[in-house]
Amino acid sequence: MRALGRGWSLLFGLALISLLCGVGAHDALSQGVPTPPSIKASALYLVDLKSGRVLLEKNATRRLPPASLTKVMTALVAMEAASPQQVVQVDRRALVHRSSLKLHAGEEFLLRDLLTAMLVTSANDACQAVALHVGGEADRFVAMMNERARALGLRDTHFANACGFDAPDHYSTAADLAKLTEQALQVPAISMMVRTVIREIASVDGKRQVPLRSTNELLLDPDVTGVKTGYTSKAGRCLIASMFKDGHQLLLVGLNFMDRWEQATQLLRYGQAVLRVGNE
Repeated sequence: MRALGRGWSLLFGLALISLLCGVGAHDALSQGVPTPPSIKASALYLVDLKSGRVLLEKNATRRLPPASLTKVMTALVAMEAASPQQVVQVDRRALVHRSSLKLHAGEEFLLRDLLTAMLVTSANDACQAVALHVGGEADRFVAMMNERARALGLRDTHFANACGFDAPDHYSTAADLAKLTEQALQVPAISMMVRTVIREIASVDGKRQVPLRSTNELLLDPDVTGVKTGYTSKAGRCLIASMFKDGHQLLLVGLNFMDRWEQATQLLRYGQAVLRVGNE
């Protein structure tokens, strides 16, 4: 009976700790594994790239519009098909959609600079200029994107355009986008571009300088190393974020996020906490 009394005392103590610390009894019994934050997104996938361990997911294989997260595939295909030092003449067809870059037909930029503008500021005119330069035709470049998706085994991904505009047959999943991003980050130039906060690019003739400022507010955190933001009225606010700390690289994909920056920060810190517990 005395042993039983000690057992009830232990359970009572754990329950009290749980109430004070905001964790469940199961978590308290599991060596302090933190309680995951609530997920306010249509789909989410959080993975430790070092081990491949999935730390958190919600509707990770649900097909949803990816908005400008699409541009990660655009960058990967372009970097694999062409030299970043190639000179790109801006095609008039690239200027159909509004963009903060405000390129002009006939202007010439290095491919690497247009890719940087596309990834850092999500510039649609730069994206279209890259697609037309590499593919010759927009449809041909999109076909290259879908071929690359099949090669990567992205079974729930299909692209209808290079920039991420909403379309019935333009979709991906949080899990597929994580796999795509892991591949893209293996390209050093892409890895460097997606962590850029502020930069200036110039036309080949030097007559025009264009300042770039990242759309990714998470980059204010020194541990965050990218990757891409996205938004359309149909897709909502989307995000791919990576964080490197203590030898681990976390990758987070969220589609149709609510409170995108606050949630992403909580989720990444949660991932760090889980990995710390596992290493103790």
